Amino acid sequence: MTSPTRVALYPGSFDPLTFGHLDVIRKGAALFDKIIVAVGAHPGKTPMLSLEQRIALILEACAMLSLPKPCEFEARAFEGLAVEAARGLGASTILRGLRDGADFDYEMSMAGMNTALAPEIGTLFVPSSPEARHINATLVRQIAKLGGDLSAFAPEASVAALKRAAGRS
Repeated sequence: MTSPTRVALYPGSFDPLTFGHLDVIRKGAALFDKIIVAVGAHPGKTPMLSLEQRIALILEACAMLSLPKPCEFEARAFEGLAVEAARGLGASTILRGLRDGADFDYEMSMAGMNTALAPEIGTLFVPSSPEARHINATLVRQIAKLGGDLSAFAPEASVAALKRAAGRS
């Protein structure tokens, strides 16, 4: 008898994919059989990297992860509510990372709203590892635009894509 597949949805903008995101993915992979990294397509935002670039960077980085157990990865775009994407894709859990107290307050509110909208979808918070706690995609984008060294914050492919997008390659 095979055990049921445990599927989590990890939503975000991933503009760019950072070592902080990979920290959450790695921790989630220890708990789930499949992680769907859902890249939000927000019409009001102008990302540095295209949706297609972000999906490709996620798939490339996930393929290179060294994991203690097998985990299937999928990356796809979504619009609308993350909880609806989770429901539609068969995920029982929304995976979220927490860096600090501000993240906790925001994520607790979001989890409460998601529970009201879809009580069958749970939320799992994973704390950031100390080496990834300070990484913030907004700051990484700012550093990219100013020509700073990004190697401590994001995978090499993300760094290269950001440099191209910032016109600094």
